[in-house]
Amino acid sequence: MLELESFIDSCHAALAEDAGGHRAVRELLARTVAEPGGVMAGLGDPQRAGITALHRSADLTILNVVWGPRMTIMPHDHHMWAVIGVYTGGEDNIFWRRLPTGKVEAAGARSLRARDCAVLGRDIVHSVTNPLPRLTGAIHIYGGDFFAAERSEWDPETLCEGRYDVEKAKRLFEDSNSR
Repeated sequence: MLELESFIDSCHAALAEDAGGHRAVRELLARTVAEPGGVMAGLGDPQRAGITALHRSADLTILNVVWGPRMTIMPHDHHMWAVIGVYTGGEDNIFWRRLPTGKVEAAGARSLRARDCAVLGRDIVHSVTNPLPRLTGAIHIYGGDFFAAERSEWDPETLCEGRYDVEKAKRLFEDSNSR
């Protein structure tokens, strides 16, 4: 079973081992989500879409992200590396390339399912869709304070850049719960 305090301590140790990089954190998260039942025993089965901060510090943020059925979030960046480990369901990520106009264009994709783990570099722009008709749960680990970083989002229709709106993102999760 995932013991949250021990997992947080292990993430900090992995971060220190890798001098602030993501490799050791990725290995730790990959081992963790390889046992989805243990993650759900520790965090609980996902009940509703949302973002729960499990840990937040200047150099590390750990989130439990639960995507609603068929939920999509607009293209956005993080300005820090991220490691994503899916423990139930699936995430489809579209990766976007910045254009000189301030817009983005699709540049690739990666589909993650339970037991999958992926690293996103510091400059990645991505959007996420839960392609399934049920909740998806994933642990997202960031190499910094996810909530304090200045970030951008892109309008899903016009693909124009704007300032990331945390309240808008929260509404997307709540809208998913009301469907």
